[in-house]
Amino acid sequence: MAEQPEQVDFIWEGKDKNGKVNKGVFSAKSEAVAKAELRRQGYRITKIKFKPKPLFGKRAKAITPGDIAIFSRQLATMLKAGVPLVQSFDIVGKGNENPSMQDLLLGIKADIEGGDRLAEALNRRPIYFDELFCNLVEAGEHAGVLETLLDKIATYKEKTESMNKKIKKALTYPIAVIVVAFIVTAILLIFVVPVFADLFKSFGADLPAFTQMVVNMSEWLQEYWWILLLIIGGSIYAFMYFKKRSRAFNHFLDRTLLKVPVVGLIMNKSAVARFARTLSTMSAAGVPLVDALQSVAGATGNIIYAEAVMKMREEVATGQRLQFAMSQSGLFPHMVQQMVAIGEESGSIDAMLAKVADFYEEEVDNLVDNLSSLMEPMIMVVLGTLVGGLVVAMYLPIFKMGSAI
Repeated sequence: MAEQPEQVDFIWEGKDKNGKVNKGVFSAKSEAVAKAELRRQGYRITKIKFKPKPLFGKRAKAITPGDIAIFSRQLATMLKAGVPLVQSFDIVGKGNENPSMQDLLLGIKADIEGGDRLAEALNRRPIYFDELFCNLVEAGEHAGVLETLLDKIATYKEKTESMNKKIKKALTYPIAVIVVAFIVTAILLIFVVPVFADLFKSFGADLPAFTQMVVNMSEWLQEYWWILLLIIGGSIYAFMYFKKRSRAFNHFLDRTLLKVPVVGLIMNKSAVARFARTLSTMSAAGVPLVDALQSVAGATGNIIYAEAVMKMREEVATGQRLQFAMSQSGLFPHMVQQMVAIGEESGSIDAMLAKVADFYEEEVDNLVDNLSSLMEPMIMVVLGTLVGGLVVAMYLPIFKMGSAI
């Protein structure tokens, strides 16, 4: 999952839909974003200004998906213990160490005190509470089992957040190897090779081809290092730009990731785990299958799987069984299809999907651990090859001279 950009605090004042004056502190990326979000929450802003950060004491931090997962569990626990909803928000909000999270929860509490249902208050904050979260809360309020569904949401959030951390860990390792290899090579070429190059010039003899190539690379890097930095910076910027704005690029990226050895296996299994966990949670909440698949598509974390789930949704809407629609997609393992078929026959699809999710989450966990174990010797091999190659290139002329003598 991508990290949220750094946010700043704004002190605001405005009127709600009943004309009551409200004020508080809101965290956002910019003043325009803060105004837009507050308007979405039903406030007419009269004053807003930047809040300077304190020199000492606590500072506001961005609200992460992990914060939302912890809040979900805390709220579910409070309601199960019989604490009223408003009081639960007051306890959880004031007890949170992140000032941004405090403002968010106390703002929701104020909306509930103003007559809003919990689902309505959450819907006004789509940055933090997605469609799935809001739909499940709404279903719980209508059925009178809010505390039960909040418990399911809390479990779902904890599982998905744990899964996201594992995926991030799996993708971070290869990137770390590349970065370390690049840094070590650059240091050797900029600081070590020139010392040997000056020594070789005093010999007055022709250098071996491999050594000459390394020396040429060193000289180019010392003179045109800024070009390399521009290329790297431009590549990173272009990657981030197209990732945010181009569906075709994301489609290509997700499809490529699924084919990468080891990493692709992790991505495939994690998508299946997310699919099963999300659909299990929504089915247990009584959400109709066709409606549930709409939310499930966005929760898979991969465009290829999301498109497949949306196609499955169309087939289910025309009367096809879910198991048949899954088999047509070609993305889901036979075991998953059979578990779904058993669930459809026995009327316990939520329980079957929960077992599938548990199995594949454990599989992802094991694969990530295996990848970590695999990458450790790979790092040694890559760095050893680079450093060893440069050392050999620098000592070849010396070996040549020794053999000539």
